[in-house]
Amino acid sequence: MIRVTILAAALFVSAGTAFADEPIVGNWKTVAGDTAVIAPCGDSYCVTLKTGKYAGKQIGKMQGKGGSYTGELTDPSEDKTYSGSGTVSGNTVRMKGCVLKVFCKSQTWTRL
Repeated sequence: MIRVTILAAALFVSAGTAFADEPIVGNWKTVAGDTAVIAPCGDSYCVTLKTGKYAGKQIGKMQGKGGSYTGELTDPSEDKTYSGSGTVSGNTVRMKGCVLKVFCKSQTWTRL
């Protein structure tokens, strides 16, 4: 019984470590100067604003690994959701939202 418990705990820790090792996880300063937190949620990464006018609002959900992520991003001022992507390079992440993969806007956030 103890062996099963230890094995289950080891699997749980290694699964959590896989998310923690992803470069997108962390606190980011947005272009507007707000803080966004990107954290594991289920099998994805949720983007939630922690400061500013829209604090507490989830503005994105992405999947991926190795610095390249895709999913959805929401513009909190218009409450519109777009196809999105995030690409991590060093201490920055380029967040991009598109309509029909043609009309796109992007922002570069800095790691805090």
